[in-house]
Formats: sequence, C-alpha cells, structure tokens
Amino acid sequence: MDANWTGGVVDRSDDGPPTDDEWRPVAESGRWTEAADPADRIAYRTTFGDPRTSDDERGFLKLHGAGPRAELWLNGDRVRTREGSFGPVRAAFDPRPENELIVVRERPGSAARDEATADPSTDPSSAGGTAVTDVAGVDLDVSSVGLNLDVEGRPQTFCRRLEARPRLTDDGGVVDIEMEVDAGRAVDDAITLSVRPEGFRGGATMQRLSVEAAAGERVTVTESIEIREPALWWPTGYGPRHRYAVQAKLGGDSTETTAAFRTVDRDGDDLLVNGTPVRSRGFVRRSGGPPVVDVERAVAANANLLRVRGHVPSESFYAACDAAGVLVWQDLPSTGIGGDPAADRVRDLAAALEDAYGHHPSLALYGVADESAASGAADGLYGSGIMTKLRFRYRTWRTDVDGEATDAAAEAVPGDRPVVSSVGPPGTDPDAAALYPGWRYLAADDIEWLLERDPDLARIVAAFGAGSLTESGVNPADVSGLDGAVLERRLGDDVGVDASQTYQARTLKVVAEALRRRQSALLSASTLRDTDAAGGTGVLTVDGDAKPAYRAIADAFEPVQAVLDGPPAPGRVGITLCNDTHESLEATVAWTAGDATGETVVRVGPLSTAAAGTADVPAAASRIELTVDAGDRTISNEYRL
Repeated sequence: MDANWTGGVVDRSDDGPPTDDEWRPVAESGRWTEAADPADRIAYRTTFGDPRTSDDERGFLKLHGAGPRAELWLNGDRVRTREGSFGPVRAAFDPRPENELIVVRERPGSAARDEATADPSTDPSSAGGTAVTDVAGVDLDVSSVGLNLDVEGRPQTFCRRLEARPRLTDDGGVVDIEMEVDAGRAVDDAITLSVRPEGFRGGATMQRLSVEAAAGERVTVTESIEIREPALWWPTGYGPRHRYAVQAKLGGDSTETTAAFRTVDRDGDDLLVNGTPVRSRGFVRRSGGPPVVDVERAVAANANLLRVRGHVPSESFYAACDAAGVLVWQDLPSTGIGGDPAADRVRDLAAALEDAYGHHPSLALYGVADESAASGAADGLYGSGIMTKLRFRYRTWRTDVDGEATDAAAEAVPGDRPVVSSVGPPGTDPDAAALYPGWRYLAADDIEWLLERDPDLARIVAAFGAGSLTESGVNPADVSGLDGAVLERRLGDDVGVDASQTYQARTLKVVAEALRRRQSALLSASTLRDTDAAGGTGVLTVDGDAKPAYRAIADAFEPVQAVLDGPPAPGRVGITLCNDTHESLEATVAWTAGDATGETVVRVGPLSTAAAGTADVPAAASRIELTVDAGDRTISNEYRL
C-alpha cells in the first residue's frame, strides 16, 4: 500500500507511545528534510483504515525496512523493540476504523544506539557501529524512510509466515519449508503445500500435512519437498531465471513465496554460478534510492551485479534482484566500534543476513570491506608525468597494511558463500581492488600503466569512478558524498555541471573499457546513484535521472562490445572485441572516423577477447564510432576526439 508517512523528532519515554508537537511531511525523495541532533530519535507516522472485508477477520500488517533497531507502536501499544532480524515485522491486530502506526529509529551516534551495539546478537546490523556514510560501517539509513507497509484482512487462523529454502542434492533438489500458523481460534486441520514452476514448463508437486493448535497459539510446521531435475536460476545474460512458486493453503487462506535453485562458488578470481564461470559487471549501491527502481536502472545499464555498500537493503531489493537476474555482493565491516576487530560482529551479522535473505538466489557473495584503512597512500598525485608515476610507485611500495582484522573477519563468515576478504587501493595487495585513476590520483588513461605494473589489480575490482555536479552555483565542498577538493583540482576554474559530468563520463569509460580488455572477472562502478541533490559519484542523480556517465557505463558493460586499445586520437589505434557471453562468436567489427572506414571479421571465444584490427583515424575526425554486427544484434560504441 502507498502509506503517507510523516516524521518528527520524538521524546524518549518507556511509558507510552512517542509524541511530537508537529508531524511533518517527508520529502518525495524519501529523505528526512530537516537536520536533527544525532542523539535524537526520529519517528515516522502513518495512518490507515480498517483492512478487513468482514468482522470475522483479523488485521495483519507486514512492515519492510524497519530495521533491527526499530521500535513500533500500533494504536498506542508497543509492537516490537529491537528484534535481531532483518526480515519484515509481522503483527496481527484488532483493527479500528482509523489506525496509527509509529516507527521509531535511533540515529547514528545516539547513546541508546551505542548501548544496543554492545550485543550484536540482539542487534546484528550494528556491526561497525557507524553511520551509513562511513565506509567501515554497515547500517540501515534512519534518515531515509525506506518503509514498505502492507496491511490486509486475514482469517482468524492463518499462515503468518512462509519460508522456502531450496538446496541441490545428488538426486535433484529439495525445498525445505517452514510455516508459522497464527491460531486466533483453535485449529485441527491440514495444510496443503504445493511447489510448481513459475513461468516455465515442468513438474509440480503437492503434499498435505496436519496442524493442530489451541486458540491464541502460534505453531511452526516444517516439511521438505523433493524436486526431480530442478531447473536452475542464472544471472541475466547466462540463462533463464527459473523460479518455483511455493504455496501453503489452510482452509480458505493461502500464502505464497518463491524458491530458486542455484549454486555459487569462487574458483580463484572467477565467480562460478552453477559450476560455470560468469562475468559480473555492475555498480556500488548506497542506501536511499527506491530499491526496485535501482535494480531496474542497473539492469538497463547492462549490469548483473550490485555491490551493497554501507547498508542492509530491504526484502523488495532482493526480490527485484531475483526477478532481474542480478547478483548481490553484500559488504560487511572489518572493524567494530573504535576500530577494534569485528570478527564476532561479522559472524553474527552474516548469520542474521543468511537467516533473512539466504534463500534468495541473488545473494551471491559477501565482502569484508575497510577501504579507509590505506586509501590515502597515493591520493593527491594528480597528472601523468614520469615523476608523478615514480612518486606513485614509491608511495604504494611503502604502504604497510595490517590485514589481521580483515582476515579474521573474513574467516568468521559462516557457511560456504564466497567471501571477498579485503578491498583496497594499489599497494595493499587486496583481494579486490579499489581503482581511482583520473580521480584520486594519476590520469584516467594511466589505468593501462597501473595494470601493466600489477595485472592482479584487474582480477576483481570492487570500485572505480569519479564525481560530478548536478546543480549549478554550488560549492563542491558542500556536496555530501563528493570530494570537492578533488573535483576542483581536476577541473580548475571550470567546475560546473556540464564540464564535471563530461569528465566523469570519460573517466568511467576509460577505466571500464581497460578492465574489459583485461578480462576482469568482476567489476563494479562507484556509485549507482548520488546521495546529494547537488551531485556525487553516482551515474544517476539522487532523483534517478541519468548523467552522461550512465550511458558511458552502459556501453562499456555491453556483453559483446568493441573497444579501443588506447586513447581516441588521430593516428593508428588498435581495437579489441570483448565477449562476456558463454558462446563463441563470429562478428564483423567496423569503424568510422570522419571519411575513413574499415572493418574486420573476428572470431572470439566465450568469456574472452580478440584483436579486431586497427583504426586509422584522420586528423580532421571529431569522433570514432565502432560497430559490432554479431548476427542478431548490432552494438555501437562512440568516442569523442
């Protein structure tokens, strides 16, 4: 339902529901419009009518996005306080003609919140204990509403929770099902369980099992259903996203969820889905944007990966990724409050995430990230001269990183899901690299020099990018999520919207294409969306409008794409055909520059690259266009000189 949320700063009280003198409208972007002291609690309030269709029903609400620290008040009664789960809050209630729901959150830095972080078992998302803007923390953004409320009428006795966890076996597959029955009245009946293919041909199965409960009881019922020859779920570009609909019926009530079979492993640098290497391309996602829209915009830019940074996303985000075939890389903090090692917190957080979201096929891997640990070694070395590169080599050579905390945190992650054990800049020997040539150091074209010196940097790339402005007349230093000093250093006196966005687009294009030529197994551009209305490092504005960098990345992430081997300039420049698919291809690669043209027929293997000839660019040309004719599709890639 479309809830109309208002917000306010509320008093601390253990005796009754929170109050505020004035509940203020929340901005359409979902961001809190008025700054509050970090010690204050922020509350969101909404009202709704009676959802029942008959007096014999009960009300049932499901609230997504509240977070483990949330305190809920429904019609003046406390519903929940600090429950260790990322899943939705569920509550059966007796509706009134007009109902009031208040959700209270602790702000980062509050005393009550710091106290809560002392016990990660009761509050697993507190690992890191820092705000969402701190790269060491994993948190839910209390300054963003991010709440999704569903209210409906249900029978007196109904299935309030249905979970389906699929697993592959030597003989096929099994769906482990757990149901929680809320008995408003005594029940002695049978639940009908069914598992059927969703949108594809295949066999369905059905079972019945008994349930018995006294009035007022909640009982949990479990069952395992075998699936012969289960169809597998694949990330987009590598196969169909087969899913199964799991339904539980009790009397006249029914509830449904989905399940999908797939395996995910890591073999060195390769991410294996269903035992087969895949190439993962995508974006770093910060909190604040509409989850489903963010997934849609990422897919439209040819992404099949979202790296979740600094927050725990909602159930709707994972459901959207399941449907779209997007893999999720969920970051975990490597340090706790005050920089102390956080192995215990990481273990508890990962366990809570597995409990809430582990059944989603999109949840592919975890990353233990502390990019702030050594990110300053070469920062500020702008330019591309010999002396600058010598200084860069010296500084990165002298970098000393203690990986004990990240190693311990990575080893603490339970289960067999792949883990990226560290993220860092050149010189830190990271498991995944954060590469910012053209932004924090050197020039964008120096990505080639960096990768020639250390080819391992291209294996897994956790972040690369640059920033830009979206509003004229702003001071870059005042834009949150953007290093204004870097932008001013890069553009000098020409710090404006057009110039900064052009610079951002070129930087991302150069770096992304270099990584494609090096056959990176996984790479993510930082970031998908700005967190400030005036600009940031996103390829989308805070409202979701595309910057030029969005189109640049979409072209660079085309599964089959031709790219230049060097900077676009008059003279001879090589062309490489990149193939991220599982199919061998024969394609015609053509180029046009001014009046000059040429083409080459190229054969390229799966997950490979191949030389595709040379373009001879005349001095009078203003742009170069590459075209790939792969039979059923034509792809273009354009460069401005």
